[in-house]
Amino acid sequence: MSRKFVYQDDELIAKPFNWKQMARILGFIKPYRFDVAKVAVVMTVFGMMTRLAIPLLLSTAIDRAIRPANGEGSVSLLFALAAAMLVLYGLRWWSTHYTINLTNTIGQKVIFDLRSALFRHIQSLSFRFFDKRPAGSVLVRVTNDVNSLQDMLSNGVVNSIIDILQLIGITIILLVLNFKLGLAVMITVPIMFFVSSSLRKRIRHAWQVVRIKQSRINSHLNESIQGIKVTQAFAQENENKAFFDDMNKSNIRSWNYASALNQLFGPVIEVTSAIGTLILLLYGTHLIQSGAMTVGVLVAFVSYVGSFWEPITRLGMMYSQLLISMSSVERIFEYMDEKPAVPEREDAIRMPPLEGGVRFENVSFGYEADRLALRGIDLDVKPGTSVALVGHTGSGKSTIVNLLCRFYDVTDGSVKLDGVDVRDVTLESLRSQVGIVLQDTFIFSGTIRDNIRYGRPDATDAEVEAAARSVLAHDFISQLPDGYDTQVQERGSALSVGQRQLLSFARALLADPKILILDEATASIDTETELRIQEALGTLLQGRTSFIVAHRLSTIRHADNIVVLDHGVIVEQGNHEELMKRPGHYRNLVDAQYRFLTA
Repeated sequence: MSRKFVYQDDELIAKPFNWKQMARILGFIKPYRFDVAKVAVVMTVFGMMTRLAIPLLLSTAIDRAIRPANGEGSVSLLFALAAAMLVLYGLRWWSTHYTINLTNTIGQKVIFDLRSALFRHIQSLSFRFFDKRPAGSVLVRVTNDVNSLQDMLSNGVVNSIIDILQLIGITIILLVLNFKLGLAVMITVPIMFFVSSSLRKRIRHAWQVVRIKQSRINSHLNESIQGIKVTQAFAQENENKAFFDDMNKSNIRSWNYASALNQLFGPVIEVTSAIGTLILLLYGTHLIQSGAMTVGVLVAFVSYVGSFWEPITRLGMMYSQLLISMSSVERIFEYMDEKPAVPEREDAIRMPPLEGGVRFENVSFGYEADRLALRGIDLDVKPGTSVALVGHTGSGKSTIVNLLCRFYDVTDGSVKLDGVDVRDVTLESLRSQVGIVLQDTFIFSGTIRDNIRYGRPDATDAEVEAAARSVLAHDFISQLPDGYDTQVQERGSALSVGQRQLLSFARALLADPKILILDEATASIDTETELRIQEALGTLLQGRTSFIVAHRLSTIRHADNIVVLDHGVIVEQGNHEELMKRPGHYRNLVDAQYRFLTA
């Protein structure tokens, strides 16, 4: 099976390493700066200082207590120095334990804040954003990409600061103990940084490829799960498995390549450390033999050099982790920098309580810049009236209700509710007064009661039940194992299509909107149930402005105004009797549907 996925986020972000982006991530640590300061102080005072002091005590023990210049050792001094070293090791253990616990706590809080901020921003984005991206790709940003920053934010930042301070301290001590030997040992450091910096671009690029391939896998997984019925219905399981295996193998190859590049940091540091140690031993032995340095100082040098390469190793690993994380940082802020295609004005007002008047004034709109879905729509709807939108598939029916809810903004013209342009009010105040029932009903994980209450969380149990009775959903709900407290899984897979549709009716009606939109809302309900619902809706729609989108024309016979659309243009409007009296699109649609039903 030959398939190719092309996603908007599949292109590599070919930008230089952006320290501003990293600064933005570090900005999430700012609320916890006092905790970070506590960690830094504890590790600086107890961790770093004890690490620096122990080799000096060891050097003193050798030169003054074990092998002094006068040839007489001191047992009491040796025990005193050993006791001091034991205390320092204890302080070092405590400071390390304290640091690990606190940095992990800080890291988890930062990850929580970052994921919450990303999720809130994604929820604020417009439909155009989701039109171009598969759900799995969005999911990866909120989960995998944020998780990949966990190690860096948990302990990497604080530990890196401490390692830098320790490195500076060790460098000063080495130069003070013996300036020439200190310079000789550190001559290899520039070589190491030159080699490692040459790997940086290749490693960053490699991890970008890994993130993109993982995003594609998650997108395909989401699509496969959502479309499992179609896959099984067409017996495409083997082809789907083969396609997934190809994606998985490609991901493994990318991961192995990126990991192999990443692992080169370790050998570079180890080789440099070995060369530095060799220089230390050769030159240090020469200095001892010439009497320019004592054995104790050389032992201290060996200990410090070992400690010198430890923070460099950790900083190298941190730098490697930084490169891995940077690909995720770029992907996270790519979404965070997305602007809603339907922006809310800074001076937007709250929509006053609606009476229900709707007016489309010379409205044109296109999902794509070069192709209009609506052209020159003029429509005046009085409060409390019902409007049916009919026409062939793609004629613009659903687009009209999308503009009414301001899921998209008009290209030209304006949409006004009670004379107020929908672009001048807050989205929440607009959409809270407009209810919508879609053909593809979404049922959330939770109880039946929670799903009905979704649009009005403060509704009482009695109000929930009343809404369900009004749309004839109470009978089937009461027959469920736990009634209104029955748990339903994502998308309500345990319920029939018709039952899910009835729940969406109850959900919309409980919200008590002034404007109610039914977008093919009865398409999945059998004719008998539909007749009963039409009777219930006749009462429930009183006092509300309603827009009804339907292919089944029998459901809109009693609408106050039937608007017939063709290729984005209103070609006819009037009530059923008026439109049936003259030849036109509507009568042709009715006649065609009648012939189909009686064939």
